[in-house]
Parts: sequence; structure tokens; C-alpha cells
Amino acid sequence: MNYQPIENYGIIGDLNTVALVGLNGSIDFMCFPDFDSPSVFGAILDKEKGGRFSIHPVLQECHNKQMYLPDTNILLTRFLSSEGVAEITDYMPVAENCEDNSLVRRVSCIRGEIKFLLKCQPRFNYAQSGHEVDRKENEVYFRSKGEDGVVLKLKSSIPLRISEGDVITEFSLKAGEKADFVLEDLDNIESAKVSVEKFAENTLYATMNYWKAWVAKSRYKGRWRDVVNRSALVLKLLTSRKYGSIAAAPTFGLPEWIGGERNWDYRYTWIRDASFSMYAMLRLGYTKEAARFVSWIEKKCQDIGSAGYLGLMYKMDGSVDLAEKTLPHLEGYRHSRPVRIGNGAHDQLQLDIYGELLDAVYLFNKYGEPISYDLWQSLIQQINWLCENWNQPDEGIWEVRGGQRHFLYSRMMCWVAVDRAIRLGKMRPFPFPDHWEKVRDKIYQSVFDDFWDEEKQCFVQSKGSKTVDGATLLMPLIRFLGARDPRWVSTLKVIEEELVSDSLVYRYRPEVAAADGLEGEEGTFSMCTFWYVECLARGGQIQKARLYFEKMLGYANHLGLYAEQLGFRGEHLGNFPQAFTHLGLISAALSLDQQLDDQRNKELNDNAL
Repeated sequence: MNYQPIENYGIIGDLNTVALVGLNGSIDFMCFPDFDSPSVFGAILDKEKGGRFSIHPVLQECHNKQMYLPDTNILLTRFLSSEGVAEITDYMPVAENCEDNSLVRRVSCIRGEIKFLLKCQPRFNYAQSGHEVDRKENEVYFRSKGEDGVVLKLKSSIPLRISEGDVITEFSLKAGEKADFVLEDLDNIESAKVSVEKFAENTLYATMNYWKAWVAKSRYKGRWRDVVNRSALVLKLLTSRKYGSIAAAPTFGLPEWIGGERNWDYRYTWIRDASFSMYAMLRLGYTKEAARFVSWIEKKCQDIGSAGYLGLMYKMDGSVDLAEKTLPHLEGYRHSRPVRIGNGAHDQLQLDIYGELLDAVYLFNKYGEPISYDLWQSLIQQINWLCENWNQPDEGIWEVRGGQRHFLYSRMMCWVAVDRAIRLGKMRPFPFPDHWEKVRDKIYQSVFDDFWDEEKQCFVQSKGSKTVDGATLLMPLIRFLGARDPRWVSTLKVIEEELVSDSLVYRYRPEVAAADGLEGEEGTFSMCTFWYVECLARGGQIQKARLYFEKMLGYANHLGLYAEQLGFRGEHLGNFPQAFTHLGLISAALSLDQQLDDQRNKELNDNAL
């Protein structure tokens, strides 16, 4: 079985972990039992060794389609043929009182009589550990031989056949018939009470109701409701039920360029990504998710104790065991090596995270709930440290591995951190040191002194450089500079000349920018496109912004999902789906809606006169 395009996958999940389901009916990626646990299915990273759970009809010619049940994360994969029509319903049960891990696959024959082939081939511990298998009636147990000690139980409404440690079974269904399969952890309490068929029936409706009720809480009623709701559902899928933390993406090792080495592990909580995600959730009205993330942050501030030790990323449970390793036994997606787990950037200095964090906390305090005095005391320590260290070089938002530099984006976000801390202190009011305002103004001036290139008439990526950076698009979005300020207008013009290709935006040009320490090319960054759209809208180019936004929607996959990047042919690259891209979509949609509404109201008022 060859590698499918990354964009050929849908995602299902239960707020503990996720699985990627291909258009061909194969689950080619799943970590278990948590987002950042070792993989049990990883065929997307090695088609021979990685392991998969595939179900597909045996048909001469077949056309495949996928869709979500509206406003849910329940995925339907359809197989359409002149011989018959079949459908697989995939989901992970999720409800307010559901804590167990289960994956349910319901196979239905819609028309004709169809033969199916099922292969359940788990490969534990990133395909490093063997396993034992045994059967009890229509239940098969897969027991990992590794230290992870994972035991998976496959329950079925039909007989299962074991072959060389895997389940490989053929079965036939007539029109109107169904077969149910449940893959779960050994100690699943709920499913043990009822038959497989009854469990699938009950959890299907409970899960559907859960997702529909959750989406109904959104305040967004704008022009792009379907795509905004889908992006919100993605962000929710990446949010841990247990901890309230948010994964940057659910996968690892998917390449930013086919055959290249930019293959990272994103299954962790980046302070930056999670803060932006929390802000997007807050704007949509999901204050519960925002509150849980702020509680997670408060606990992290208490745990780290000393100021200046806030990490840029953590595991979902808040731990810091993130040592980067390679998996040389895996060939990588379409031979893109190395496959990495962990992330070597975890101990980098990235000063911008203080800005994203303080902006999120400030907005939560303003639009959600008042933060605690204890959290404020922790934040005071962090801001005091930043006031003394904002002028340090760092690795920046893009986590370069070619040495530290003075990055414009880091400097801007240091200003955001101090500015939002001052605003928060005055809003409550909380006491804060007098020198914060002087430091804030000094940081602001340093942006113009150190990063403005008079010759190019733009703000540059780093001190002394001659290139621009996609992250600079956030300058008017964080209200550092007005969207119509002459210096911003001229900077945007240079960004358009150097980084923009129609509606697609590169984060920077690796061949032009100072060395980032890595070889090879990369695609355009989808989140940068949404930042660009928002800049255009705020700058008064509303129709151009709308055109580019809606063109960008056309680059989503068939389910409305985005990976981190797009290649030259519109192919999706990098880990999938990426939270940052989906929150960027939400923010751009909200901003565009506001600008279009303002424009319409102005026209109505002008006509009334």
C-alpha cells in the first residue's frame, strides 16, 4: 500500500488522542492512549513497518469520498462502485462522563453485496516493540512486549482471524447489514457492559450529540460559519480533556518538504500556539476551554518557581521530558528522514512566548474571568525578569538552529508582554512596579532603532539583516503599529514582493535569510496567509482580503483541514492538522466579518443621508 497524500486524511479523536483516517479507509496514524504517547499505528511514516488498521471493500473499481457529519468529528468514508456502495463510520466516543479510550468503526453495506478485507496491525512503541496476540471468541488482545505495557482489545460483531500476530479477516455484507469493530484499552468499563453492536449504537448518538451541543455554544454567526466551526472542532480535538493543554498538532515526523530533514514532533503544548488557540476559543465564546488553559498556565508558573524559566513547550501533562531522538528504523513519509520524536527546540530561548502568554491572559481577564491574585504574583516575577532580559538574542518564533539573533518578532512580543501586563494591572487594579512603563517604551523605540531599514523602507527580520519575515505580519494585529501607518504600508509592500505568491505566503526565504541551520526547501506557511488576509482587511483593502481569504479556503483538504504548509502543487506538507493554521483562519474570518459589516453599515448610513 503506497503513501497517500497528507491531505487525503481526516481526523477523529476523543480529547485524549486522535487517529488519522485515510480516504482508502485505513487508519495510518494513532498514538495511544494520549496525544504524546508512542504510536501504535504509524503507516504514514513507514508503509511497511509502521502499522495500520485498514478496512476496505474488495471492488474492481471504486470512487472514495469522505465527509464529517455536520458539526461533529464523526467521519464517514464512502466507497462508490457500480458493484455496490459501502460506508465506514469512524469516531472516538466522547461525552461529558466518558473517560475511556475507544475507537469505533462501523461498516455498512448500502447497496449490493460486498466483500471487505480488514487488517488490524498494531506496531507498538513507534514500531520498536513486538507484541503477543490471543483471542477470546470475538475479542482479540494485542499485548505489547515493550516497557510501554500497552494492551489493546479489538472487539467485533463478526468472527476474527489471526494471522502472524495480526488480525486479517474477510467478511461480506448485504444491503442493510452492518459490522461493528471497537478498538480500546483493556480496562474499558463502559463497553464491557453491552454488546459491540449496542456499544456502537449508543456511543454514536452520544458522541454526535456531544459535538453538536459543543458547536452550538459558538457565538460566531458570520459569513463563513461552516469553515470556522470546522476549525473550532479541530482546536477542540487538540485540547486535552485531562489537562486543558492544547497540542500544536497531533502528529510527528511529517515533512515540510518531501525528502527533506525538516520533520518535527508537534504533539506538545507550545506556549505560543496554545495562547493563540485560547484567544481564538475565547473570541468564539468557549470560555470553559480558555479557563482550563489559564489554569494549566497558572500551575506551570507555580511549578517552575523562579522567573525566566518558563519553557516554550511542554508535554501535555506539563512535564518537560522532550529530548529529541530519531527513529532510524522508520523510512519516513515518502522517504523523508529523519523521523524525530521529542523536540530539540524545547530548551531554546524564545522571548516572544511572554508576549503571547500575557496577551492571552489579559484577554481572558477582560472577556472571560478575573485571574487570581496568585497568578498575578507569578506573572510579576516573569515580567520583572523580562524587563532585564528583553534585549538578549534568541532563537525566535521559527526556532532556528543556526544560532541566536536579535529577532524583530521577539522584540515586538516583549513589548506586548510588558504592555499587556501594565494594562492588566490597571484593569483590576493590581499593583505593579513603576519601571514597567519606562521599559515598555524603551522596547518600543528599539524596534524603530534596531529593525527599520531606511534603504528598503521596511522592518527586517533581525538586527542587521536585509530580509523580511512573515511573522512581521502580526505587527498591526497586535496593535504595535496601525495598519495604515506609512512604515507599515511600505513594509507590507516589501513582504508582498519577497514572500507572497498570489494568496500564499512564505514565512521567510531560507535561501535569502540568514542560515536557519537546516538544509533544503519548505512550502508556504498557511497561517502566514491568514495573517496577510487580516492585515489587508485592517488596512482597508477589504475586497482583496476577502478574495485571498476565499482562495485560501480552496487549499483546504476535502474536509476543511490544513497541514502546516502548502507545496508548489498545493499539496499539504508538515504536521497535520495544525492548530496555528486553524486559529489563523478563525481570526481572519472574524476580522473580515467585522470589516465587511462596518463597510456595509457605512454605505447604509451614506445612502440614508
